[in-house]
Amino acid sequence: MSTPSFCLNRKQPVFIAVVIATLFAVVLPVAAKATAADGVSVVSFHGYDDCLRISNGDAVVTLCPAAGGRVLEYSVGGTNVLYLDSEDAGWTLQQFEKGQTDRRGQLSAGRFDIGPEMVVQRGNVLWNGRWTAEIVADRTVKMTSQYDPKSGARLTRIFELDETGAHLTCTQTIANESDRQVSLCHWSRTFAVGGGIVLVPRSGPVRFPRGYVRYENGLIRSRPTEPNIHVDEDAVVVSATPEFPKLGFDSHAGWLAYLAPTDQLFVKRFPTFPERSYNELAGLTVSVWYPEKDLVELEPIGPAENLAPGEKADFTEDWYLLPYAFPAESRQIDREDIEQRVKAISE
Repeated sequence: MSTPSFCLNRKQPVFIAVVIATLFAVVLPVAAKATAADGVSVVSFHGYDDCLRISNGDAVVTLCPAAGGRVLEYSVGGTNVLYLDSEDAGWTLQQFEKGQTDRRGQLSAGRFDIGPEMVVQRGNVLWNGRWTAEIVADRTVKMTSQYDPKSGARLTRIFELDETGAHLTCTQTIANESDRQVSLCHWSRTFAVGGGIVLVPRSGPVRFPRGYVRYENGLIRSRPTEPNIHVDEDAVVVSATPEFPKLGFDSHAGWLAYLAPTDQLFVKRFPTFPERSYNELAGLTVSVWYPEKDLVELEPIGPAENLAPGEKADFTEDWYLLPYAFPAESRQIDREDIEQRVKAISE
């Protein structure tokens, strides 16, 4: 920045003092704000001009307040593990409501939601409406939804990236701002790049005989058999597209792993509550949707939150992204090695 020059005379000392004070008043708050917001910037991404990007030199997280308060990018080394649909680039609910487009955006990538899926009433403002965004600390962004009168809820999401590495903390808070009691639950609906291998460890209490159930033409099968799903006492492994794509799990191990064909291991850790009620139809703690498409949906689910007016409940997922060679030919995983890596990142 060039230094301002002034033509000095004896009548200007007061003027100079005022100018210097003004410069300090402008520059110092900006510098302080930049320091408080280390690792966060505003960028254009996927057709949106107001995305917030969190980065630490190792990982990049790009957030979208314009449509759904979601994560568009979770990447290491320039490789995004999240699935982005080019057709929803720049889509907003405002465009849809004004008739500027003839289709409703499905909103890809790192989506979050509330349940229970089959009975919850919720408006578009939570799922794909505009959210507000606020930089609250170094590498930390808070996004807040509009109030949804259908569900009675307002949602907030806080995303915090560690100073190094790829550990991302994602906390969603459900606030009941209605005048009635509501029963809701956290539901993450993250789209990752498709074609990978899902590992869900088994841990009691056990409800499902085979560790998972299959949703099939309106029915829930409790003893399914699938050539692409391996089950033993310790884990359920989905190695390829199943006959029916929607699966539900009763695991209380508190994590799931996805080995992506991008040579990345995407791990989600989350709390489970064996002593509490889960209000999904089959009492799921995890769901996976694995269609014949180029995406897979990884979905931790929280317990029932019975909230009186004014009450809140939060749920935190911890995300990790590690380099890991994908076994393209064999599609066999070294489960013990993956479990050791998950244990290591959690310590």
